[in-house]
Amino acid sequence: MNTLKNQAVNPYLPSWEYIPDAEPYVFNDRVYIYGSHDRFNGHAYCLNDYVCWSAPVNDMSDWRYEGVIYKKTDDPLNKEANMCLYAPDVTVGPDGRYYLYYVLDKVPVVSVAVCDTPAGKYEFYGYVQDKDGGRLGEREGDEPQFDPGLLTEGDTTYLYTGFCAIGDRSRSGTMATVLGADMLTIIEETVTITPSEPFSKGSSFEGHEFFEAPSMRKIGDTYYLIYSSIAMHELCYATSKHPTKGFEYGGVIVSNNDLHIASYKPANKPMYYGGNNHGSIVEISDQWYIFYHRHTNGSNFSRQGCIEPIEILADGTIPQVEMTSCGANGKPLIGRGEYPAYLACNLFCDDEAMYTGDLWMDTQFPKITQDGKDGDEEIGYIANMTESATAGFKYFDCQGISKVKVKVRGYCNGAFEIKTSWDGSALATLPVNFTNVWTEYASDIEIPNGIQALYITYTGNGRANLASFTLE
Repeated sequence: MNTLKNQAVNPYLPSWEYIPDAEPYVFNDRVYIYGSHDRFNGHAYCLNDYVCWSAPVNDMSDWRYEGVIYKKTDDPLNKEANMCLYAPDVTVGPDGRYYLYYVLDKVPVVSVAVCDTPAGKYEFYGYVQDKDGGRLGEREGDEPQFDPGLLTEGDTTYLYTGFCAIGDRSRSGTMATVLGADMLTIIEETVTITPSEPFSKGSSFEGHEFFEAPSMRKIGDTYYLIYSSIAMHELCYATSKHPTKGFEYGGVIVSNNDLHIASYKPANKPMYYGGNNHGSIVEISDQWYIFYHRHTNGSNFSRQGCIEPIEILADGTIPQVEMTSCGANGKPLIGRGEYPAYLACNLFCDDEAMYTGDLWMDTQFPKITQDGKDGDEEIGYIANMTESATAGFKYFDCQGISKVKVKVRGYCNGAFEIKTSWDGSALATLPVNFTNVWTEYASDIEIPNGIQALYITYTGNGRANLASFTLE
Protein backbone atom coordinates (compact mmCIF):
# COMPACT_ATOMS: atom_id res chain seq x y z
CA MET A 1 0.00 0.00 0.00
CA ASN A 2 1.90 3.01 -1.30
CA THR A 3 0.10 5.35 1.11
CA LEU A 4 2.57 4.27 3.81
CA LYS A 5 5.64 5.21 1.77
CA ASN A 6 7.73 7.77 3.68
CA GLN A 7 5.17 7.87 6.52
CA ALA A 8 6.07 6.41 9.91
CA VAL A 9 3.12 4.53 11.43
CA ASN A 10 2.19 2.22 14.30
CA PRO A 11 3.10 -0.56 14.44
CA TYR A 12 6.45 0.64 13.15
CA LEU A 13 7.60 -2.77 11.86
CA PRO A 14 5.80 -4.82 9.19
CA SER A 15 2.46 -6.21 10.34
CA TRP A 16 3.86 -9.78 10.24
CA GLU A 17 6.64 -9.02 12.74
CA TYR A 18 6.09 -9.46 16.48
CA ILE A 19 8.80 -7.82 18.60
CA PRO A 20 7.66 -6.66 22.05
CA ASP A 21 9.71 -5.39 25.02
CA ALA A 22 11.84 -3.17 22.77
CA GLU A 23 14.86 -1.34 24.13
CA PRO A 24 15.73 1.43 21.64
CA TYR A 25 19.22 2.91 21.19
CA VAL A 26 20.93 5.22 18.72
CA PHE A 27 24.27 3.92 17.46
CA ASN A 28 26.11 5.57 14.54
CA ASP A 29 23.11 7.57 13.27
CA ARG A 30 20.76 4.57 13.29
CA VAL A 31 18.17 3.61 15.87
CA TYR A 32 18.30 -0.07 16.84
CA ILE A 33 15.64 -2.00 18.71
CA TYR A 34 16.38 -5.02 20.89
CA GLY A 35 13.38 -6.97 22.12
CA SER A 36 12.07 -10.43 22.70
CA HIS A 37 10.50 -12.15 19.70
CA ASP A 38 6.95 -13.44 19.81
CA ARG A 39 5.47 -15.90 17.34
CA PHE A 40 2.26 -15.32 15.43
CA ASN A 41 -0.26 -17.83 16.80
CA GLY A 42 2.26 -18.73 19.49
CA HIS A 43 1.20 -20.63 22.61
CA ALA A 44 3.61 -18.78 24.93
CA TYR A 45 5.72 -15.64 25.15
CA CYS A 46 8.96 -15.13 23.21
CA LEU A 47 9.13 -18.38 21.23
CA ASN A 48 11.46 -17.11 18.49
CA ASP A 49 15.16 -16.23 18.42
CA TYR A 50 16.37 -12.65 18.91
CA VAL A 51 16.36 -10.53 15.77
CA CYS A 52 17.20 -6.86 15.33
CA TRP A 53 15.74 -4.05 13.21
CA SER A 54 17.19 -0.60 12.65
CA ALA A 55 16.29 2.65 10.92
CA PRO A 56 18.16 5.84 10.00
CA VAL A 57 17.59 8.57 12.57
CA ASN A 58 16.27 10.87 9.84
CA ASP A 59 13.67 8.43 8.47
CA MET A 60 11.77 6.37 11.01
CA SER A 61 9.61 4.90 8.24
CA ASP A 62 12.58 3.01 6.75
CA TRP A 63 13.16 0.02 9.07
CA ARG A 64 15.71 -2.56 7.98
CA TYR A 65 15.79 -6.19 9.10
CA GLU A 66 19.24 -6.96 10.51
CA GLY A 67 18.63 -10.69 10.84
CA VAL A 68 18.95 -13.16 13.71
CA ILE A 69 21.47 -11.81 16.22
CA TYR A 70 21.25 -14.58 18.85
CA LYS A 71 19.66 -18.01 18.96
CA LYS A 72 18.07 -19.53 22.04
CA THR A 73 20.45 -22.51 21.72
CA ASP A 74 23.51 -20.21 21.93
CA ASP A 75 23.22 -20.27 25.73
CA PRO A 76 24.97 -23.32 27.28
CA LEU A 77 21.99 -23.81 29.61
CA ASN A 78 19.62 -24.18 26.65
CA LYS A 79 21.22 -26.53 24.15
CA GLU A 80 17.97 -28.51 23.92
CA ALA A 81 16.00 -25.32 23.11
CA ASN A 82 13.42 -26.01 25.83
CA MET A 83 13.58 -22.46 27.19
CA CYS A 84 12.67 -19.11 25.64
CA LEU A 85 14.70 -15.91 25.43
CA TYR A 86 12.88 -13.30 27.51
CA ALA A 87 13.19 -9.51 27.23
CA PRO A 88 16.83 -8.42 26.71
CA ASP A 89 18.80 -5.20 26.89
CA VAL A 90 22.03 -4.02 25.27
CA THR A 91 24.73 -1.71 26.56
CA VAL A 92 28.11 -0.55 25.25
CA GLY A 93 30.94 -1.66 27.52
CA PRO A 94 34.10 0.26 28.41
CA ASP A 95 35.85 -1.66 25.62
CA GLY A 96 33.41 -0.31 22.99
CA ARG A 97 31.79 -3.70 22.40
CA TYR A 98 28.05 -4.36 22.60
CA TYR A 99 26.81 -6.54 25.45
CA LEU A 100 23.44 -8.32 25.32
CA TYR A 101 21.89 -9.25 28.70
CA TYR A 102 18.94 -11.62 28.97
CA VAL A 103 17.20 -14.22 31.12
CA LEU A 104 15.94 -17.60 29.95
CA ASP A 105 12.39 -18.32 31.01
CA LYS A 106 13.08 -21.12 33.51
CA VAL A 107 16.34 -20.16 35.22
CA PRO A 108 16.98 -17.31 37.71
CA VAL A 109 20.35 -16.09 36.38
CA VAL A 110 21.39 -13.30 33.98
CA SER A 111 23.20 -14.41 30.82
CA VAL A 112 25.45 -12.15 28.74
CA ALA A 113 26.48 -12.25 25.08
CA VAL A 114 28.82 -9.90 23.23
CA CYS A 115 29.37 -8.53 19.72
CA ASP A 116 31.70 -6.02 18.05
CA THR A 117 28.81 -4.34 16.17
CA PRO A 118 25.27 -3.35 17.21
CA ALA A 119 23.47 -5.99 15.16
CA GLY A 120 26.01 -8.65 14.29
CA LYS A 121 26.03 -12.18 15.61
CA TYR A 122 26.29 -12.08 19.38
CA GLU A 123 28.34 -14.79 21.08
CA PHE A 124 27.75 -16.16 24.55
CA TYR A 125 30.05 -14.47 27.07
CA GLY A 126 29.09 -15.62 30.56
CA TYR A 127 26.79 -15.17 33.55
CA VAL A 128 26.57 -12.28 36.03
CA GLN A 129 28.39 -13.53 39.13
CA ASP A 130 30.31 -12.51 42.22
CA LYS A 131 34.10 -12.65 42.51
CA ASP A 132 33.86 -16.23 43.81
CA GLY A 133 31.87 -17.39 40.79
CA GLY A 134 28.45 -17.51 42.48
CA ARG A 135 25.82 -16.66 39.88
CA LEU A 136 23.44 -13.82 40.70
CA GLY A 137 20.00 -15.30 41.29
CA GLU A 138 21.24 -18.66 42.57
CA ARG A 139 23.07 -17.63 45.76
CA GLU A 140 21.45 -17.81 49.18
CA GLY A 141 19.29 -14.72 49.70
CA ASP A 142 19.17 -13.78 46.01
CA GLU A 143 15.84 -13.10 44.35
CA PRO A 144 15.30 -14.64 40.90
CA GLN A 145 16.53 -12.36 38.12
CA PHE A 146 14.16 -11.15 35.41
CA ASP A 147 14.01 -8.51 32.63
CA PRO A 148 17.55 -7.12 32.82
CA GLY A 149 18.00 -3.42 32.03
CA LEU A 150 21.43 -1.78 31.76
CA LEU A 151 23.10 1.58 32.11
CA THR A 152 26.87 1.94 31.67
CA GLU A 153 28.82 4.95 32.90
CA GLY A 154 32.59 4.78 32.42
CA ASP A 155 33.87 1.46 33.77
CA THR A 156 30.71 0.84 35.80
CA THR A 157 27.55 -0.90 34.60
CA TYR A 158 24.30 -0.80 36.56
CA LEU A 159 22.09 -3.88 36.15
CA TYR A 160 18.38 -3.50 36.95
CA THR A 161 16.14 -6.56 37.30
CA GLY A 162 12.92 -7.77 38.88
CA PHE A 163 9.46 -9.27 38.66
CA CYS A 164 6.97 -8.64 41.48
CA ALA A 165 3.38 -9.85 41.32
CA ILE A 166 0.73 -8.34 43.60
CA GLY A 167 0.87 -9.91 47.07
CA ASP A 168 4.19 -11.71 46.56
CA ARG A 169 6.23 -10.83 49.66
CA SER A 170 9.20 -12.85 48.41
CA ARG A 171 9.96 -10.16 45.80
CA SER A 172 11.17 -6.79 47.06
CA GLY A 173 10.83 -4.57 43.97
CA THR A 174 13.20 -3.17 41.36
CA MET A 175 16.70 -4.44 42.08
CA ALA A 176 19.99 -2.75 41.16
CA THR A 177 23.35 -4.54 41.03
CA VAL A 178 26.64 -2.84 40.12
CA LEU A 179 29.04 -4.61 37.74
CA GLY A 180 32.70 -4.01 37.02
CA ALA A 181 34.52 -3.33 33.77
CA ASP A 182 34.43 -7.01 32.70
CA MET A 183 30.61 -6.64 32.45
CA LEU A 184 30.06 -9.79 34.52
CA THR A 185 31.51 -9.41 38.02
CA ILE A 186 29.48 -7.88 40.85
CA ILE A 187 31.34 -5.05 42.58
CA GLU A 188 28.37 -3.75 44.63
CA GLU A 189 25.73 -6.15 45.88
CA THR A 190 22.05 -5.89 45.01
CA VAL A 191 19.83 -3.20 46.55
CA THR A 192 16.11 -2.52 46.07
CA ILE A 193 15.42 0.90 44.53
CA THR A 194 11.60 0.87 44.23
CA PRO A 195 9.16 -1.23 46.29
CA SER A 196 6.92 -4.05 45.19
CA GLU A 197 3.21 -3.85 46.05
CA PRO A 198 3.37 -5.52 49.51
CA PHE A 199 6.05 -3.05 50.66
CA SER A 200 4.82 0.19 49.08
CA LYS A 201 2.48 1.57 51.75
CA GLY A 202 3.27 5.21 52.40
CA SER A 203 5.52 5.53 49.36
CA SER A 204 4.95 7.57 46.19
CA PHE A 205 4.49 4.30 44.25
CA GLU A 206 1.15 3.23 45.76
CA GLY A 207 -1.19 2.16 42.96
CA HIS A 208 1.63 2.09 40.40
CA GLU A 209 4.10 -0.26 42.05
CA PHE A 210 6.83 -2.02 40.09
CA PHE A 211 5.75 -5.21 38.30
CA GLU A 212 8.49 -5.89 35.70
CA ALA A 213 10.45 -4.41 32.77
CA PRO A 214 12.98 -2.06 34.40
CA SER A 215 14.84 0.20 31.96
CA MET A 216 17.15 3.06 32.92
CA ARG A 217 18.01 6.25 31.04
CA LYS A 218 20.00 9.26 32.18
CA ILE A 219 18.85 12.71 31.07
CA GLY A 220 21.08 15.51 32.27
CA ASP A 221 21.78 14.77 35.92
CA THR A 222 18.57 12.75 36.42
CA TYR A 223 18.10 8.98 36.20
CA TYR A 224 14.78 7.85 34.73
CA LEU A 225 13.58 4.35 35.60
CA ILE A 226 10.98 3.20 33.06
CA TYR A 227 8.95 0.20 34.23
CA SER A 228 5.72 -1.74 33.89
CA SER A 229 3.46 -1.29 36.91
CA ILE A 230 1.15 -3.77 38.62
CA ALA A 231 -1.62 -2.46 36.33
CA MET A 232 0.39 -4.13 33.52
CA HIS A 233 -1.02 -1.97 30.70
CA GLU A 234 0.97 1.13 31.69
CA LEU A 235 4.60 2.13 31.40
CA CYS A 236 5.52 4.39 34.30
CA TYR A 237 8.62 6.30 35.28
CA ALA A 238 10.45 7.19 38.47
CA THR A 239 13.35 9.60 38.90
CA SER A 240 16.40 10.09 41.10
CA LYS A 241 19.72 11.93 41.10
CA HIS A 242 21.46 8.63 41.94
CA PRO A 243 21.38 5.36 39.97
CA THR A 244 20.79 3.06 42.95
CA LYS A 245 18.75 5.03 45.49
CA GLY A 246 16.29 7.85 46.06
CA PHE A 247 13.74 7.07 43.34
CA GLU A 248 10.30 8.71 43.47
CA TYR A 249 7.29 7.90 41.30
CA GLY A 250 6.82 10.28 38.38
CA GLY A 251 3.76 9.19 36.40
CA VAL A 252 2.43 7.13 33.49
CA ILE A 253 4.02 7.65 30.07
CA VAL A 254 1.74 5.41 27.99
CA SER A 255 -1.02 2.82 28.49
CA ASN A 256 -1.79 0.18 25.88
CA ASN A 257 -5.44 0.44 26.91
CA ASP A 258 -5.23 4.26 26.62
CA LEU A 259 -6.52 4.47 30.19
CA HIS A 260 -6.05 7.73 32.16
CA ILE A 261 -6.20 9.73 28.90
CA ALA A 262 -9.17 12.13 28.94
CA SER A 263 -8.48 14.25 25.84
CA TYR A 264 -10.90 12.41 23.54
CA LYS A 265 -12.91 10.06 25.83
CA PRO A 266 -13.52 9.43 29.56
CA ALA A 267 -10.26 8.80 31.38
CA ASN A 268 -11.38 5.43 32.75
CA LYS A 269 -12.63 4.09 29.40
CA PRO A 270 -10.24 1.52 27.83
CA MET A 271 -9.92 1.88 24.06
CA TYR A 272 -7.89 -1.21 23.13
CA TYR A 273 -7.61 -4.84 24.22
CA GLY A 274 -4.34 -4.40 26.09
CA GLY A 275 -2.14 -6.50 28.32
CA ASN A 276 1.35 -6.39 29.71
CA ASN A 277 3.63 -3.58 28.55
CA HIS A 278 7.38 -3.14 28.26
CA GLY A 279 9.64 -0.62 26.57
CA SER A 280 11.71 2.49 27.11
CA ILE A 281 12.52 6.02 25.97
CA VAL A 282 15.16 7.31 23.58
CA GLU A 283 16.15 10.64 22.04
CA ILE A 284 16.30 10.61 18.24
CA SER A 285 17.23 13.80 16.38
CA ASP A 286 16.34 16.03 19.36
CA GLN A 287 12.93 14.36 19.87
CA TRP A 288 12.19 11.92 22.69
CA TYR A 289 10.04 8.82 22.06
CA ILE A 290 8.48 6.06 24.11
CA PHE A 291 8.69 2.55 22.62
CA TYR A 292 6.01 0.14 23.91
CA HIS A 293 3.97 -2.80 22.65
CA ARG A 294 0.37 -3.74 21.88
CA HIS A 295 -1.42 -7.10 21.79
CA THR A 296 -2.80 -8.74 18.64
CA ASN A 297 -4.40 -11.97 17.46
CA GLY A 298 -6.71 -12.26 20.48
CA SER A 299 -3.75 -13.45 22.51
CA ASN A 300 -1.16 -12.39 25.04
CA PHE A 301 1.53 -13.97 22.90
CA SER A 302 1.62 -12.02 19.60
CA ARG A 303 2.75 -8.52 20.57
CA GLN A 304 3.86 -5.72 18.25
CA GLY A 305 6.03 -2.67 18.82
CA CYS A 306 4.68 0.88 18.75
CA ILE A 307 6.19 4.35 19.23
CA GLU A 308 4.86 7.71 20.41
CA PRO A 309 6.67 11.06 20.63
CA ILE A 310 6.87 12.33 24.21
CA GLU A 311 7.75 15.62 25.84
CA ILE A 312 10.05 16.01 28.82
CA LEU A 313 9.00 19.24 30.50
CA ALA A 314 11.32 21.77 32.12
CA ASP A 315 10.56 20.31 35.56
CA GLY A 316 11.53 16.82 34.36
CA THR A 317 8.01 15.40 34.20
CA ILE A 318 6.67 13.43 31.23
CA PRO A 319 2.96 13.89 30.40
CA GLN A 320 1.11 10.73 29.37
CA VAL A 321 0.62 10.36 25.61
CA GLU A 322 -2.18 8.77 23.60
CA MET A 323 -1.82 5.63 21.53
CA THR A 324 -1.92 6.72 17.88
CA SER A 325 -1.59 5.32 14.38
CA CYS A 326 0.99 8.01 13.55
CA GLY A 327 3.89 6.57 15.54
CA ALA A 328 7.06 8.54 14.91
CA ASN A 329 5.61 10.39 11.94
CA GLY A 330 5.76 13.66 13.83
CA LYS A 331 2.53 14.91 12.27
CA PRO A 332 -0.86 13.53 11.17
CA LEU A 333 -0.91 11.00 8.35
CA ILE A 334 -1.92 12.14 4.89
CA GLY A 335 -5.73 12.15 4.81
CA ARG A 336 -6.12 10.41 1.46
CA GLY A 337 -5.30 7.07 -0.11
CA GLU A 338 -5.62 3.49 1.15
CA TYR A 339 -4.62 2.57 4.70
CA PRO A 340 -4.44 -0.97 6.12
CA ALA A 341 -6.77 -1.71 9.02
CA TYR A 342 -3.95 -3.09 11.20
CA LEU A 343 -2.96 0.55 11.92
CA ALA A 344 -5.91 0.80 14.32
CA CYS A 345 -4.78 2.34 17.62
CA ASN A 346 -8.24 1.89 19.18
CA LEU A 347 -10.18 -1.37 19.01
CA PHE A 348 -13.17 -2.17 21.18
CA CYS A 349 -16.81 -3.24 21.47
CA ASP A 350 -19.61 -2.14 23.79
CA ASP A 351 -18.19 -4.71 26.23
CA GLU A 352 -15.42 -2.25 27.30
CA ALA A 353 -12.05 -3.44 26.00
CA MET A 354 -9.68 -4.59 28.73
CA TYR A 355 -7.03 -7.17 29.55
CA THR A 356 -8.14 -10.45 31.13
CA GLY A 357 -5.15 -12.72 30.52
CA ASP A 358 -3.77 -15.52 28.33
CA LEU A 359 -5.74 -16.47 25.20
CA TRP A 360 -8.44 -14.09 26.22
CA MET A 361 -10.45 -13.16 23.16
CA ASP A 362 -11.10 -16.30 21.12
CA THR A 363 -13.58 -15.36 18.37
CA GLN A 364 -15.95 -13.09 20.24
CA PHE A 365 -14.02 -9.80 20.09
CA PRO A 366 -12.33 -7.88 17.26
CA LYS A 367 -8.63 -8.60 16.86
CA ILE A 368 -5.74 -7.65 14.61
CA THR A 369 -4.49 -10.80 12.90
CA GLN A 370 -3.07 -12.16 9.64
CA ASP A 371 -3.51 -15.04 7.23
CA GLY A 372 -0.68 -17.52 6.81
CA LYS A 373 1.79 -18.67 9.45
CA ASP A 374 4.52 -17.02 11.49
CA GLY A 375 7.14 -15.42 9.26
CA ASP A 376 4.87 -15.16 6.23
CA GLU A 377 4.84 -11.61 4.88
CA GLU A 378 1.07 -11.34 5.20
CA ILE A 379 -0.62 -7.96 5.59
CA GLY A 380 -2.53 -7.72 8.86
CA TYR A 381 -6.27 -7.05 9.10
CA ILE A 382 -9.02 -6.85 11.72
CA ALA A 383 -11.09 -10.00 12.21
CA ASN A 384 -14.26 -10.74 14.20
CA MET A 385 -15.96 -7.38 13.90
CA THR A 386 -19.40 -8.05 15.34
CA GLU A 387 -22.17 -5.66 16.40
CA SER A 388 -20.64 -2.43 17.85
CA ALA A 389 -17.03 -3.41 17.08
CA THR A 390 -15.07 -0.22 16.42
CA ALA A 391 -11.62 0.44 15.01
CA GLY A 392 -10.11 3.86 15.60
CA PHE A 393 -7.31 5.55 13.65
CA LYS A 394 -5.60 8.74 14.86
CA TYR A 395 -4.83 11.13 13.16
CA PHE A 396 -5.24 12.27 9.54
CA ASP A 397 -4.96 15.65 7.83
CA CYS A 398 -8.11 15.52 5.71
CA GLN A 399 -8.69 17.96 2.87
CA GLY A 400 -11.61 17.76 0.45
CA ILE A 401 -12.53 14.11 1.14
CA SER A 402 -15.74 13.19 -0.69
CA LYS A 403 -15.59 9.39 -0.96
CA VAL A 404 -14.70 6.54 1.40
CA LYS A 405 -14.17 2.85 0.66
CA VAL A 406 -13.77 -0.20 2.90
CA LYS A 407 -12.36 -3.59 1.92
CA VAL A 408 -14.28 -6.37 3.69
CA ARG A 409 -14.80 -10.11 3.73
CA GLY A 410 -16.66 -12.48 6.05
CA TYR A 411 -19.98 -14.01 7.02
CA CYS A 412 -21.71 -10.71 7.66
CA ASN A 413 -24.88 -8.83 6.85
CA GLY A 414 -24.78 -5.29 8.13
CA ALA A 415 -23.00 -2.00 7.57
CA PHE A 416 -19.86 -0.06 8.41
CA GLU A 417 -20.27 3.44 9.80
CA ILE A 418 -17.55 6.05 9.35
CA LYS A 419 -17.21 8.63 12.16
CA THR A 420 -14.68 11.19 13.36
CA SER A 421 -15.11 10.41 17.06
CA TRP A 422 -15.60 7.15 18.92
CA ASP A 423 -19.13 8.10 20.04
CA GLY A 424 -20.01 10.42 17.16
CA SER A 425 -22.64 10.26 14.45
CA ALA A 426 -22.04 8.40 11.20
CA LEU A 427 -20.82 10.56 8.31
CA ALA A 428 -21.29 7.61 5.94
CA THR A 429 -22.88 4.15 6.11
CA LEU A 430 -21.64 1.36 3.85
CA PRO A 431 -23.88 -1.76 3.67
CA VAL A 432 -21.89 -5.02 3.43
CA ASN A 433 -22.89 -8.63 2.76
CA PHE A 434 -21.39 -12.10 2.93
CA THR A 435 -18.30 -12.54 0.78
CA ASN A 436 -15.43 -15.00 1.13
CA VAL A 437 -13.04 -12.80 -0.86
CA TRP A 438 -11.96 -9.24 -0.12
CA THR A 439 -14.64 -6.97 -1.58
CA GLU A 440 -14.58 -3.18 -1.74
CA TYR A 441 -17.61 -1.07 -0.84
CA ALA A 442 -17.82 2.70 -1.43
CA SER A 443 -19.91 5.65 -0.28
CA ASP A 444 -19.97 9.38 -0.62
CA ILE A 445 -18.83 11.21 2.49
CA GLU A 446 -18.00 14.71 3.65
CA ILE A 447 -15.21 14.74 6.22
CA PRO A 448 -14.51 18.18 7.71
CA ASN A 449 -11.21 19.62 6.55
CA GLY A 450 -8.39 19.52 9.07
CA ILE A 451 -6.89 17.03 11.51
CA GLN A 452 -9.35 14.23 12.22
CA ALA A 453 -9.57 10.86 13.91
CA LEU A 454 -11.48 8.19 11.97
CA TYR A 455 -13.58 5.50 13.61
CA ILE A 456 -15.09 2.58 11.68
CA THR A 457 -17.94 0.75 13.46
CA TYR A 458 -19.65 -2.45 12.34
CA THR A 459 -23.38 -2.85 12.97
CA GLY A 460 -25.39 -5.91 12.03
CA ASN A 461 -25.22 -9.69 12.04
CA GLY A 462 -22.34 -12.13 11.65
CA ARG A 463 -18.62 -11.37 11.68
CA ALA A 464 -16.92 -8.98 9.32
CA ASN A 465 -13.20 -8.71 8.59
CA LEU A 466 -11.75 -5.31 7.68
CA ALA A 467 -8.63 -5.16 5.51
CA SER A 468 -8.36 -1.47 4.70
CA PHE A 469 -10.11 1.83 4.10
CA THR A 470 -9.56 4.42 1.40
CA LEU A 471 -10.11 8.18 1.46
CA GLU A 472 -10.60 10.00 -1.84
